[in-house]
Amino acid sequence: MDQISVVTTVVDARSVADVLAAAAVAGRLAACAQVGGQVDSTYWWRSGVETSTEWSVQFKTAPDRLAALVDQIRASHPYEVPEILVSRVDSGDPGYAAWVHDHTRP
Repeated sequence: MDQISVVTTVVDARSVADVLAAAAVAGRLAACAQVGGQVDSTYWWRSGVETSTEWSVQFKTAPDRLAALVDQIRASHPYEVPEILVSRVDSGDPGYAAWVHDHTRP
């Protein structure tokens, strides 16, 4: 099976999530980006516990495009310390892995 990379982040507004998703796909850094529904996050920030509503974005990319995608997300992200999580996964369908690879070529 072929590997793909999945990158996940969260932001504070649906419109921001949509912009991050569109920019990554248009720039061929991700073959696909999915914006997930609202999630309530509770976390430590500046010596206290905070809770906020966030939107998740999950990007599918080829391993050789991963660093450029992470750099773009970091540069465009509105948070001072953005959550950017990377997973390398085996595609259960070699055709899907090939599709991701083909659609992340500059």
